Amino acid sequence: MEENKNIAPAQTEQKPAENRQSGNPQYEPRGSRSAERPGSRKYGNHRGKPGERRGGRGGFRRPEDDYQDRVVSINRVCRVEMGGKTVRFDALVVVGDQKGHYGFAMRKSGEVPDAMKKAVTAAKKDLHYVKVGKGGTIAHDVEGTYTSTKVVLKPAPAGTGIVAGGAVRAVLELAGIKNIVSKVYGSRTAINVVRATDAALQSLKDYDKIMVLRGLKTPEEIKASHVQQAPAKGDK
Repeated sequence: MEENKNIAPAQTEQKPAENRQSGNPQYEPRGSRSAERPGSRKYGNHRGKPGERRGGRGGFRRPEDDYQDRVVSINRVCRVEMGGKTVRFDALVVVGDQKGHYGFAMRKSGEVPDAMKKAVTAAKKDLHYVKVGKGGTIAHDVEGTYTSTKVVLKPAPAGTGIVAGGAVRAVLELAGIKNIVSKVYGSRTAINVVRATDAALQSLKDYDKIMVLRGLKTPEEIKASHVQQAPAKGDK
């Protein structure tokens, strides 16, 4: 009887956790800190709670950006074919971070929301940059043309605001320009106005580059002037 008592505990001894999990040799309890997240594919375990699969109920969370978007125009396009009429919508969207970066695009789709979404995605992939001067205005007068549309932009003092309408205002506001005066000549088609405004902004010249091109200053002199203008760390 004594020998049977000594043998009984050995027979009822449970196997370790590693032996019970044949599919995952490094299995650890769910509550362990070093345990893998449920649904992890590291060891071929594709299962997990519904809220823990593929980023949860809302899907993967993408990092938010600072870009704002604005719909300039939406047109209904109807094409007549032998089988009937095909109706689609095109959306012109402008995006920008109000820090000098902006972009625009026009895309088509059978539904308005789809066209807007495609236009925003395309605009963020083709961004442009404009340097905004002190006071939230541009450095000098400039004009841009596209086909029969011409846009004239002029700097304005602080407090003037954006004197523009429609497509020009959307581009200037999202680019971060706060004080400017504009005028549009020729065709008022929205896409042409946006492209003419972009041509005007991209033709702006930087003061330092112009001085170097004219031979009036050297890059070393311009760099030294910027160092003198920059305030010291202790100054307020």
